[in-house]
Amino acid sequence: MECTAESVAEALRAVAAVVVEHRDELNRLDRAIGDGDHGENMARGFTALVSKLDDHVPSSPGGVLKLVATTLISTVGGAAGPLYGTAFLRAATSVGDVASLDGAVVAAALRAALDGVVARGKAELGDKTMVDALTPAVAMAESVAVGGGVAEVLSAAADAAELGADSTVPLVARKGRASYLGERSAGHLDPGARSTSLLLRTFAGRAR
Repeated sequence: MECTAESVAEALRAVAAVVVEHRDELNRLDRAIGDGDHGENMARGFTALVSKLDDHVPSSPGGVLKLVATTLISTVGGAAGPLYGTAFLRAATSVGDVASLDGAVVAAALRAALDGVVARGKAELGDKTMVDALTPAVAMAESVAVGGGVAEVLSAAADAAELGADSTVPLVARKGRASYLGERSAGHLDPGARSTSLLLRTFAGRAR
């Protein structure tokens, strides 16, 4: 399928539905090692995004991604707003004004998103954050981007993100509120890594 502004917007509407569906799960994960509101914050942000998309869909995929960024930054509380907002803003900048996305452009956008999250949150692989899901996702996306379409790139990214999220369970958090718990943070799935994997899996499903 062609990845135009409208199809990206439709994928984001699907993401919003998935985030709302998993709101309680994300809250529960965050309650174990954080403030307990990650699901609520994400649901609020993506619900606001759907409202904006209903009013107007920007003319390019990059414009849609920029709208996501500004909406999440202004509506999502906690660390998730700035981190996800930065990710989508960097992705939008990477995509530029192209009318349609291909596999290579998507992989480059994911790399830009990861770089933005790392720059903003100062987290590294193994810190028990969304970086642990996003880093392997980007690596796998880049590995299939040469000759691979959008569906292949996003499917590979989603598979890797889910494994990366699962890998956070035994880790001791070194960033964010979870780090205050020290060794007690081990044994819990990081909510940011989980929401990252949910987003990528939904994008992959819509790209088929």
